[in-house]
Amino acid sequence: MTDHVGAPGTTLSRRQFMKATGAAGTFGLAGCVAPTNTEAEAATAAQQSAASLPSAAKPQVVDATEQDNQVTLRAVTSTLPVHPGDSMGGPVELPRVWAWQADDRAPSVPGPIIRTTEGEDIEVTLDNTEADMPHTVHFHGVRKTWENDGVPTTTGITVMPGESHTYEIPANVPGTHLYHCHYQTHRHIDMGMYGVFRVDPKGYEPADQELFMTVKDWDSRLNRQLAGESVSYSPRNRQPDVFTINGRAAPRTLHPEDGSPVLVSQGDTVRIHFANNGYMNHPIHTHNHRFRVVEKDGSRIPEAAQYEEDILDLAPAERKTIEFEADADPGIYLMHCHKVSHAMNGDSYPGGMVGGIVYESVMDSDIFAQLMEYAGYEP
Repeated sequence: MTDHVGAPGTTLSRRQFMKATGAAGTFGLAGCVAPTNTEAEAATAAQQSAASLPSAAKPQVVDATEQDNQVTLRAVTSTLPVHPGDSMGGPVELPRVWAWQADDRAPSVPGPIIRTTEGEDIEVTLDNTEADMPHTVHFHGVRKTWENDGVPTTTGITVMPGESHTYEIPANVPGTHLYHCHYQTHRHIDMGMYGVFRVDPKGYEPADQELFMTVKDWDSRLNRQLAGESVSYSPRNRQPDVFTINGRAAPRTLHPEDGSPVLVSQGDTVRIHFANNGYMNHPIHTHNHRFRVVEKDGSRIPEAAQYEEDILDLAPAERKTIEFEADADPGIYLMHCHKVSHAMNGDSYPGGMVGGIVYESVMDSDIFAQLMEYAGYEP
């Protein structure tokens, strides 16, 4: 757990947040509910019940350069508390996911944001020694040798239970990329095995707030089926019913510690790296803030080709980086998928793929306090 709140990458500390809200004491996670006991998945040797599984956290940024450019990833069977409160269509939970765990950090869905600098090649060890199914890791964007591509059918390399394997990943294409398991891809991504790989170019100048957002659509029947529930699921007949930003749905997305609100001060430059690890397009709309798209899929967009807009359409596996100035009338502004059915929890609106841009100067307002109550935050 870091000392920062808000979306992954934020510079706002817990102390600053509490001062801005006028709160005292420590952070809590109100509204959490224990996972429901379910029948163990027939395919797993562990025979774990849902009540014994850890809850997957939101992703953390792993600065690989601070650990000699070596990262170890493990798959951890978990639950995903999408919105554990009872407000706005909650509780919403995926009872079985496969989370990525980096080194000794908490397992998370999406997986950890692995960050390095151009030229600082990394070694990623997939530790599958305690797993009960095969996995691999495939990295998008960067140019690598054949055997490091992470696809079992074309490289001949599958990391079986009880094994580990180290991939050598060159940091030779600056930009925002993805990684995911490529073993039975249609199932393993939908079970949570995806994350962001960020390569900063040499001489990179970060913004005041530099954040990461991953959107995802889920058909919860798969997660429920693998948790032992008697439901019918086919990837050919996928019917998404859960929509998340960094693994959470509104209003939990606004929880300062468990969610990913964009917390800004007046005048901040804000840079958000978006990725879509779902199987549908998601047009993300920012209220009252027009932005410029400055990167796409690991390529810098020339300044002459940039223009201001307020809808960011993200195709499956697409990555885009936006920049804007926090120069609006200080307030609370939505940032949401404009396929309105994606901004729902079941039949309840609003919910789902909805986040927010929140100015520090309004964090002590009654309306923000009400939103924090919906999100399950207790000062």
